[in-house]
Formats: sequence, structure tokens, C-alpha cells
Amino acid sequence: MIPIDVNSEGAELRQILDFTPQLIAVYGPNRERLYVNRTALDYLGLAGEEWQQTLERFAFVHPDDRARERDYFDRARSTGSAYENELRLRKGDGTYRWFLARYNPVVDAKGHIARWYVACADIDDRKMAEERLQQENVALREEVAAASMFEEIVGTSPALQSVLSLVSKVAPSDSTVLVTGETGTGKELVARAIHRRSRRGSRAFVAVNCAAIPRDLIASELFGHEKGAFTGAIQRRLGRFELANGGTIFLDEVGELSPDTQVALLRVLQEHEFERVGGRERIQVDVRVIAATNRDLTAAVADGMFRQDLFYRLNVFPVEMPPLRDRPEDISVLVEYFIGRYARKAGKTFRRVSKRTLERLQSYPWPGNVRELQNVIERSVIVSDADEFIVDDSWLSAAPPVDRRLGLSGALATHEKAIVEDALRASGGRVFGPLGAAARLGVPRSTLEWKIRALKINKSRFRVPAPKRS
Repeated sequence: MIPIDVNSEGAELRQILDFTPQLIAVYGPNRERLYVNRTALDYLGLAGEEWQQTLERFAFVHPDDRARERDYFDRARSTGSAYENELRLRKGDGTYRWFLARYNPVVDAKGHIARWYVACADIDDRKMAEERLQQENVALREEVAAASMFEEIVGTSPALQSVLSLVSKVAPSDSTVLVTGETGTGKELVARAIHRRSRRGSRAFVAVNCAAIPRDLIASELFGHEKGAFTGAIQRRLGRFELANGGTIFLDEVGELSPDTQVALLRVLQEHEFERVGGRERIQVDVRVIAATNRDLTAAVADGMFRQDLFYRLNVFPVEMPPLRDRPEDISVLVEYFIGRYARKAGKTFRRVSKRTLERLQSYPWPGNVRELQNVIERSVIVSDADEFIVDDSWLSAAPPVDRRLGLSGALATHEKAIVEDALRASGGRVFGPLGAAARLGVPRSTLEWKIRALKINKSRFRVPAPKRS
């Protein structure tokens, strides 16, 4: 240990400093090396004399950080003021770690700087987390840009233009948006369009499919977790809300969130803060929330499956995507658009679309909406070899022919309506859940919701009123 001019209690003071986890050093007025504690020597891998005899002023500072450190020190020396600086220091094995260095001057009786007391705290973990976050945000922005190149909202129908008008109005604000509509209508495209036209357009757009993540992991996915928060949590993990800070988070299938996660989401919307799973630190975030669902959240609220206060927070600005069957004039435009996209990828050229194929595509009900049309076109491009584009009729036989007034064939409508109403009556008007009408009929919830709308069935008249409290 290098001796320093201290009083009789100096030995005890040196021992205290040696036990301090920070790197402690004392410099002269011109950065002459006077003292360094044992923690610093162990980190640098040096003996005290080696450290003291190192002539270069910034020998242990990373080359990229030396100019900044020199400027900070020279400025502080001229003003006699304390300062802080983040820099990397070389370890004994040649690697570098980030430290926060705090410099405090001590002046003599004449006001001249006599000593510099320096304490360096290790912040490498924090800096690495910041760099990972920055890299993830860059990757997310690149993903958004790439997606925007081939995913566009296509169509000129009045129903779609009404939606796009709403998008242009709400995009510049920071209001929460709830996008509703059937599966495959393009709800995420609307969310991306809102983000791109907002002041957050240059920041991250983070999409989360709430239905695709196991319920016991969704809180960790959204809000992150601390090391040891649960089995398998071997290190701290940043959640999607932190990744989206300053940008937009898109919560698809938000109606699938568990009650506990609904409470946490409500807190983020109200207070703009949350806690990681297993943590106590309150983390502030500035995130715009756009949610989407194909569920009837009003019915879910009535059934007690979705929080009413959360619904009101999400439904600040509702946007409903129309199903493709309500946009018949857009089908020919979409067909040309998708043919052009997939033909270029496949290196094929189609001179025309078969008239019969176009008529069949326009008369089909498209229960899977734009996504189903896209898949059919892509498959047809792959198998077609002639210059005339044709779609195999068997690929469009999954649903019966359409009566445009009801969305189902007249022959089946009466029977199907009676079956659906019987199931709703038996389930008290509830569509989803283990006792809901969808489970009784053995069909997907989204399919039943579509049939209910097509058949113009009023679900509310089948609901059983809650018993009055005495």
C-alpha cells in the first residue's frame, strides 16, 4: 500500500477504504498519483508502487474515453469544481468495465486545489442493459420498416376509407386506440399506420400477441422480471413496455389477458408506471398503447370476464375494421395487389385474371377476411404455370355460398340461426368460456361471433340478469 500523510487513525482509515467496494484514489492538483485503495489495485492487477510510477495520466482509461475525461478534468481544474464522468477502466486481464467516476477537489487555505478525491462505482451492468435496449429498439425499428415495405392497407371502398380517415385524425395524438374487427381484417396494419403517422414514428413499435403467450408468462413478457423472480429467471429481463419506451406498444388479442394482468395494464395506463415481476422498483414509461381484439369486450365486461375500468381506458378512440365481405369493391384491387407481390417473388408474369376466378372470389364470403384472400392468392401463384391467373374452386369451398344480406346461404340461415340462439339461451348469452355458446357448439369463438353478426342476433336478450342483493 502506498503511504499517505494521515493522522494516528490513518491505519484504521486505510482499512476502511480497502474494504470499500468502490475504486478510491487520491490525486495531487495536477493529477499526481498519491493513494489508491486495495479494491482498485486488485481490479487493475497492480502493486501500489506500479500504479504510482505509471507516468501516463490516463493510462487505465479506455482510449475512446480519454479525450472526454481529459476535457472534463481540465475544465474542473480551471474552475475548481467537482464533476462526474462515465468511463471505461482497464482491468488486470485487459478487459474493460464501465464506471461512474466522481471527482471532488479539496482546497488549501489560499483556495488552491490541494487534492482530488476520486470514487469510481461499477455501472457496467447498467450500461450493458442500456446498450441491449438500444440494440433491441434498433432491431424493432428495422423490423417495422421492413414490414412497411410489403404490408399496406389496400382498398378504396367507403367502409375502408372511413377507417383511414379515423386513423389520420387520431395518429397525431397520444390517445389510446382500440381496434376491433374479425380475425384477418388487418388490425395490426392499422396500428402500424397510426404509429408511423404519429410523433413517435421514428421510435420503436412493439407488437405483442396476448393470446400467443402462456398466461403465467404474460406479465413477465409485458413488464419484465428480476433475476430469481421465478424458476428459470437467471437474469434480469426487460419487458415489452420498457422496449417500447418513447414509442408505441400494440397489444393484439387484449381480450385474452388474465384478471391479474388486466390490473397491471390498468396501472400502466393510469399512472404510466409498473414494476417488474419479482421487483419493487417503480419504472416510469412513456408509451402509447394501441390494443386490438376480435372479441366483443362489451359482452365480456357484462360477463365479468373483462374489467370495465380497463375497457374504458382502452376504448378512448375506437376504430372498427370492416370485414372483407363488407368491402366487395376492394376485392379486385386486393387480388391485383397480391398477385403482383407474389408473382414478383416467384419470377412469374400473369397477363390477366380469369373472369370466372374473379367472379368466384367476389362472391365468396371470406370468413378469414384479407388474410385468407392473401393465402389463397399466394398458393395460386405458386401452382399456376399459365399466363392466366386461376384459383382452384375447391380452395373456396370451406364456406357455403353467400346471401349478401345475411352472409349465409338462405337454405341454412333459418336452421343455423335457431341452433345459435338455442346455444346462447342455454349459456345465458355468453359466447366464450367453458360454459359459453362457442364451447357448446364446438366452434371457434371468432367464427361464432361472425355468425351472430351475420344473422343479426341480439345476444343481450339471452343474458340472465344478476340476482339482486338483499
